[in-house]
Amino acid sequence: MKWEPVALMILLIALGAWLVGGPGREGEPIRFGSLRGNLIINKDVPGAGDAWTYTIEFREIDQARVYTEPELREILGPAAVDRLKESEGNALFKLFNITGWGSLIWVAIGFAGQIAFFGRMAVQWVVSEKKRQSVVPEVFWYLSLFGGIALFTYFVWRADFVGVLGQSSGIVIYARNIRLIRKKRRRDLRHAARAAARAAPSSDPAADPDAGEGASSADAEPDGGAPAGSAYADPAPEPLDRPS
Repeated sequence: MKWEPVALMILLIALGAWLVGGPGREGEPIRFGSLRGNLIINKDVPGAGDAWTYTIEFREIDQARVYTEPELREILGPAAVDRLKESEGNALFKLFNITGWGSLIWVAIGFAGQIAFFGRMAVQWVVSEKKRQSVVPEVFWYLSLFGGIALFTYFVWRADFVGVLGQSSGIVIYARNIRLIRKKRRRDLRHAARAAARAAPSSDPAADPDAGEGASSADAEPDGGAPAGSAYADPAPEPLDRPS
């Protein structure tokens, strides 16, 4: 197996992680109805002392507004602002685009789906390399089905219809292939059982004409001699004379 494809995979994963959670991304993602944007925490503000200010930028609106902490607490509530300040600077939350530790459960489900999807391709790759031809092993479809269900669940939590659409069609295809494989296996077992039954010797005399002929010959020649009434049959013994 060549090392170049593995190195390229690692490089792409590192690039994707940098693009998602790297320094180029600023602020925390927020959503108000159909509006999406970022909430940027301004820590180093001249003359602000220890107080923070917050800037809300929406993607669809060019204008941004700066809020003081009391103003933001009045809009979002004290609990939301405190939670935002606690999660600010958390690289893990920024990387996975989450705001709390409980969301890691859904992230783990998504990771499990991605691991299954990677596993199916890794298995198919290894088997194909060994046989020197493209081969799709049976375990490929089972990993695909598990990964599809896990990612479908994850995308539903993310409210990502594009991901839901892609996985919903895939799940049906994976399940159908598994069903076809199982039906073929049952057919092969039935054919093998029938072939074994035809190849096995029969113990029924009616089903074997040679066995019937042998049985009738044995009845006709109990002592191995010629049949009764034949010219080569032994003569009948003469009766003994009784004394008068």
